Amino acid sequence: MIDIKRPIADIAADVQAGKIKAVDLVQHCLEAIKANENFHAVLEINPTALEWAKWVDGQVASGKQVGLLAGVPFIAKDNFLTFHTHTTAGSNILKPFKAPYQATAVKKLSAEGAIMVAKANLDAFAHGSSTENSDFGPTKNPVNQQKVPGGSSGGSASAVALGLCSFALGTDTGGSIRQPAAFCGVVGLKPTYGLVSRYGVVAMGSSVDVIGPLARTTEDAALVLDVIAGRDALDATTIEREETYTGKPSGVKGLKIGLIKEYIAKGTDPDVKKQTLKAIDALKATGAEVSEISLPSVELALACYYILVPAEVSSNLARYDGIRYGHSSPNANTLAETYQLSRDEGFGTEAKRRILIGTYVLSSGYYEAYYKQAQKVRTVVIREFEEAFKKFDVLISPTAPTTAFGLGEKADPLSMYQSDVNTVAVNLVGVPAISIPLPSNELPIGLQIVASQKKDATLLSAASSIEKLLQGEK
Repeated sequence: MIDIKRPIADIAADVQAGKIKAVDLVQHCLEAIKANENFHAVLEINPTALEWAKWVDGQVASGKQVGLLAGVPFIAKDNFLTFHTHTTAGSNILKPFKAPYQATAVKKLSAEGAIMVAKANLDAFAHGSSTENSDFGPTKNPVNQQKVPGGSSGGSASAVALGLCSFALGTDTGGSIRQPAAFCGVVGLKPTYGLVSRYGVVAMGSSVDVIGPLARTTEDAALVLDVIAGRDALDATTIEREETYTGKPSGVKGLKIGLIKEYIAKGTDPDVKKQTLKAIDALKATGAEVSEISLPSVELALACYYILVPAEVSSNLARYDGIRYGHSSPNANTLAETYQLSRDEGFGTEAKRRILIGTYVLSSGYYEAYYKQAQKVRTVVIREFEEAFKKFDVLISPTAPTTAFGLGEKADPLSMYQSDVNTVAVNLVGVPAISIPLPSNELPIGLQIVASQKKDATLLSAASSIEKLLQGEK
């Protein structure tokens, strides 16, 4: 019997040993996707998935090594460029678009035998915290269908939680992997900026966009990172990788942990606060050194983020002009009308809002007042994190101040933006962070763990140790 929720390494080992067939794994996922259509986690099935699975089984039958992720099914957020499917980024303006090349991360996974079975729903162009901004309809929370799954990688998080795949790929610009992971009760990893190539991923904010996995355990997330991390000649922002990210957990005894004071203050849901403090008590009881740390500038990070990122959004979305990509208005009679009508018809409300904000803060007369000031604040936030990591191995906080909220509950954009208040600073600083599930009797709650830049292996080791402690494992 197929159990897609087993550890990824075990599944791959069984495929390689011929104990289970890649075809059966993929077929199981396709049936699960169909049975859970009402959650709307998936936008499109990969029509070549079974064909790839047969190829993997054929290689195994002929005695060939297939790779670390042999036959393991995964789902990619629909802002990754992939062959054989559309790449819409959740937006009508890219609805007819088929990619001429494939994202580096997807290529690396395929080279290790992983099989992409589908593309996941997302907030259009990753603009959102609930996956309600998808132009193709919202995704529902896997625990409570009246709630959001978080965003913008809500489709990916929901897919993992529902058992539609072994892991999923997401993108994190201000918390878009960690926050939906917290809302759906799965693990979400945002690596150091530049550790994973962004080549072939639809850009949102180029100085903060990061690619990472959503999985059931930290161990699974580390295994996926081991495959996709490293320099890429096609992305000049990529950095050298560490030797491996899949080492054994080091344990929590003696671990120096800083609890970020500003992220567990006013506005935090009482149950979220209670479960976080219970976890801290468990860490202290096991020998971790936990103390509070104040990072006063993180309270400015959200405002800073919503100046800098829309500025980059307005620049990145300028390429969608009705000429080169996707939707071109049939109602246009002139070149100017083609630009105007194609963008008006193709972009949703949130994309237009961010384009307007970004254009405004970059405009002559306001650049100095907004964009330049926000960059100065970003520098202060970076320095505060650097100082904190001189004292602590990792920092922790709730991933989000609340549990998943109701579909349609946050009509006010400013209220929606507050959902990312605990996660955006990490993107501005460029450090790695992960969300792991906390024990909860009701809606899922996430614990965010943050490490210093390029210390992804340290982060994963600490997170795995904390995860095992909270699950009662030795």
